[in-house]
Amino acid sequence: MSSNQLSARTLESLLGDWRTGGSAYRALADRIRLLTLDGRIPTDSRLPAERDLGTRLGLSRTTVTAAYRQLRDAGYLHSVQGSGSVARLPGVSVAADAAAPGAVLDLGQAVLPAWPGLAEVAALAAADLPTHLTGSGFDPVGLPELREAIADRYRARGLPTEPNQIMVTVGAQHAIALLARVLINRGDRVLVETPTYPHAYEALRAAGGRLMPVSVTAALPGADAGWDEPALLQTIQRSNPVLGYLMPDFQNPTGQSMPVAQRERVLAAAARQGTVLISDETIGELDIDRAGEFGPFAASADPDRPDLAVTVGSVGKTVWGGLRVGWIRADPGLIRKLAAARLANDLGTPVLEQLIVTRLLRQLPDILESRRLLLRAGRDRLVSGLSERFPDWQLPRVDGGITLWVNLGRPVSSQLALAARAQGVLLPAGPRFGIDGAFERFLRIPFCYGPAEMPRALDALALAWESLLRHPLPDTGYLADVV
Repeated sequence: MSSNQLSARTLESLLGDWRTGGSAYRALADRIRLLTLDGRIPTDSRLPAERDLGTRLGLSRTTVTAAYRQLRDAGYLHSVQGSGSVARLPGVSVAADAAAPGAVLDLGQAVLPAWPGLAEVAALAAADLPTHLTGSGFDPVGLPELREAIADRYRARGLPTEPNQIMVTVGAQHAIALLARVLINRGDRVLVETPTYPHAYEALRAAGGRLMPVSVTAALPGADAGWDEPALLQTIQRSNPVLGYLMPDFQNPTGQSMPVAQRERVLAAAARQGTVLISDETIGELDIDRAGEFGPFAASADPDRPDLAVTVGSVGKTVWGGLRVGWIRADPGLIRKLAAARLANDLGTPVLEQLIVTRLLRQLPDILESRRLLLRAGRDRLVSGLSERFPDWQLPRVDGGITLWVNLGRPVSSQLALAARAQGVLLPAGPRFGIDGAFERFLRIPFCYGPAEMPRALDALALAWESLLRHPLPDTGYLADVV
């Protein structure tokens, strides 16, 4: 039995306005299928009982049964007598070796391969472990040597920082969720970018925040790129959010960076209102060829309210996603509150992984340089391939980060994601990055994969696009008009 049970009420919220005429069971099945591909319905989630969902949606049980049957026949649902219906992705499982026959290439995870020197550093760090074995291993703020190393990295980048301003977390997602839980009361307004990192807005919503979206535009031909500053400042001044979540460097998914002068204006507005701004800098140092000097976002904070600028970082994007170590840089008073609240859910970050990251931070400049070379080659390879195969798509200019936010020219992102899945490639549709599902004209494509994966991805996209143009999928109205 699945450990993740979706209630009928939760699924109704995810479905949104799914009724678009025609066959109700087909429209319902199509929407559940798209939500599963987008990751909004996680695989292995148990869907509501047919009777419960029918009652919630105002449908007959027969209609829901027919929708579930269609999903089951297509491989998106697995039903076991007495255990309910569990969400699945059809076909073979995602293989560790993407080149293996029949493997699914997962481009939904925009992550670099592990840095080649990681295993050697891990072996050296293991030798440091015996000196820490006399303690309990439970520490909600992190090892002193790692906190010092993180603080030293900020100082080197122009942001004075002391170890008591650092908390070590189990990755950046843990940091975002913990901050949301401590800083948000149910019903509080929270400023977010749109499009944005899906797991961040999910954490903010789960904490009870009322999301106030402000647009960020990719550097596409004929478009004004970057943050909608008038709307951003107006949202801070008039809505008075308690919290804002921003990715000021190589924003995910648009790849934009906020100019230094704009950072100062935004932070000054937040200081006047008492709004805490969280800057997610997990990909902030993945520069390729960005012009100008960009320090940490908090370095531009209003000198009278530096406590309102909170930073989240990690090594998940720069070194390896499997190294689950992140951190929060904040005012010491907030660090103490976070440590007290953290104990209700976990007792600290694994010690050995902290020792590994302590050593890695000493080599971070060299690691970043090697990543820069890899990302430059990947970006140029992807841009060249997309330009050749899809001349009508609009490709943004990016000078860092790990993804392209591509304009397809028509609202078919969800349909293209379905078609690509049939070709063995997983890509999240544009609405995955919108608040309540916008961006059907956009597709996020990572360029952090190597030369072995890129041709396969481009071939699959070309076949999917061709099939979509030749045999369009039935239009179930999946936010196609919201672009």
